[in-house]
Amino acid sequence: MKTVVITGASSGFGYLTALKCAEKGFRVIATMRNMEKASVFQSDRITREVRERIEVWQLDVTKSFSIQEFNARIQQLDRLDVLVNNAGFALGGFVEQVPIDDYRRQFETNFFGLVQVTQAVLPVMRRQKSGKIINVSSVSGLIGFPGLSAYVSSKHALEGFSESLRFEVKPFGIDVALVEPGSYQTNIWSTGMEVPDQIHDPDSPYSEYTKGLWKALNRESHGDPSHVASLMTKLASKDRVKKLRYPIGAGVRVNLLLKRILPWSWLEKSVLKKLLESY
Repeated sequence: MKTVVITGASSGFGYLTALKCAEKGFRVIATMRNMEKASVFQSDRITREVRERIEVWQLDVTKSFSIQEFNARIQQLDRLDVLVNNAGFALGGFVEQVPIDDYRRQFETNFFGLVQVTQAVLPVMRRQKSGKIINVSSVSGLIGFPGLSAYVSSKHALEGFSESLRFEVKPFGIDVALVEPGSYQTNIWSTGMEVPDQIHDPDSPYSEYTKGLWKALNRESHGDPSHVASLMTKLASKDRVKKLRYPIGAGVRVNLLLKRILPWSWLEKSVLKKLLESY
């Protein structure tokens, strides 16, 4: 029985991936910050067989004591086949409005926490000479968007980290993959998004810009998150992961292609025109 560890498993991609991996026969260690949410795995809609394959651990990737406890438990595992780094949140707001401490908090979860979790599992995978690390990035890790600079920056950092990590661990039989979703129906873009109070100030110089941005975001086509969970379960089930990047979602590949081939001035004009026409 393969063992998979999934961070941020209380909702969204993490929760769905935990279920799908358990259905495939994996032993699933589902980690979450708030253990009160562990009840999501006790639903009558989940078969007893699936529930029995899921073990819930408490993990706050931003707290040193929590990381230390996680590390100690990981070292006691007989084997660890897959790590899915999914924990994260989105911070909205324009650069001028977002306090620097909020930028640091965004990176503590989306980047530094992920690095520490990865450091905890690497000795186990290296000793067994096999393993897979699946990092949940975003199209925002490849394309910048206005009003999301903290989130975009953290995902760009994750992209570079994953490239370096893949080079470093490949000789030890460990694969690294980036899953890069577009817009999906998860709470990261609704209840999960944090915004500074200033963004709601009608006297803000960004007030009208914000209205246009929010309208544009709400017009986006939000895909079914189970598709992303299916992709990650498929990658977890493979013997080897040959590619680094796996973009997924409506229009994601087209947008990435346009960024590569269009002059920046054209891309900039297109994005700003779309946003400014929204208010």
